[in-house]
Amino acid sequence: MAKELLVGITEKGACHAGGESEFDLETKFRMVKESGVYDYFDKTPESLDVVDEYRRLSEKYDLPIRAGGWFYTLGRDEDLLEQKIRVSASLGSKVHNTQIMMHHADGHLVSNEEVANTYMRAYDVGEEVGCAPTFEVHVNMWSEHYGRVMEVAQLVEARGVPYRMTLDHSHVIFKIDNPEEQEVLDMRPDVESGKVVLDPYQDGNVCDQWIGQNYVWHCHARAAVPNNPKNIWGRHPDGRVGRGIQYPFIQPAAGEYHSDWDEAKLEPWKEVVRHLLAHHAAQEDSPLGQISTEFIPGPDYGMGNKYSIFEHSVACAKWIKATWAETVAAN
Repeated sequence: MAKELLVGITEKGACHAGGESEFDLETKFRMVKESGVYDYFDKTPESLDVVDEYRRLSEKYDLPIRAGGWFYTLGRDEDLLEQKIRVSASLGSKVHNTQIMMHHADGHLVSNEEVANTYMRAYDVGEEVGCAPTFEVHVNMWSEHYGRVMEVAQLVEARGVPYRMTLDHSHVIFKIDNPEEQEVLDMRPDVESGKVVLDPYQDGNVCDQWIGQNYVWHCHARAAVPNNPKNIWGRHPDGRVGRGIQYPFIQPAAGEYHSDWDEAKLEPWKEVVRHLLAHHAAQEDSPLGQISTEFIPGPDYGMGNKYSIFEHSVACAKWIKATWAETVAAN
């Protein structure tokens, strides 16, 4: 029997150019189902009082809520993390994408040991309820220095359990040839010395390390390019311009995107997906279960842009499925 790989979409991707509030929840479920390309919906509800509505719509549209996720500040949200894993499991989710913020509630930069300890507590809850927490590679999180991922993984493995992560390699790709972004968490010296390799075409790059170690249980697919243009049409509440961690997947119409678009620039991002799919197809023990497209309308991503986020999400999902079919056929 051919190995399975499901493709879903995060709820934030079910919009055009109008942002997260553009459509009500039922419309989002209907859009995703009617696209004909998605296998599941990716979401952990904001509050307990809407869980039943998510369950109802999942059943109505025959669209499982296979994955979800949330973000957490250590020193404040430990109980919330447990609650969200349990809620995710109650909706049938197999993974809970776990974002641990860079700073502790008291302001200090969280340590590798603190992250590992949090992972172990979340792991135990996940094992109990059947929903695996997967710690994400992401900006503004502990993992924004990408060398830390392997360090935390080794701390976890030394305690006798597998390390499970969400690969969102847009956060890796946009820092290539981007010294300003590499300064975050002082990663630039490690990039320049070759200790941390971002380029997926170079041996020993971080994405290949994570894939090869079977750490990737879940993946978020949002296209980005090296030295990705800042999102000059997006603004944070304090007025800062968006960092730029999203690139249109297909040719945008005139006036829909703030910068020039070149399809060839997407190749490094696509190469990581190809490596991930090839590993999954070839390795019996590959733990990857699903990929969620995650084109979103936040300030660092697609806010203010005029292209349809959903249209680009669907195009990306179709490409992933076609690439998976080609990978399986060649394996």
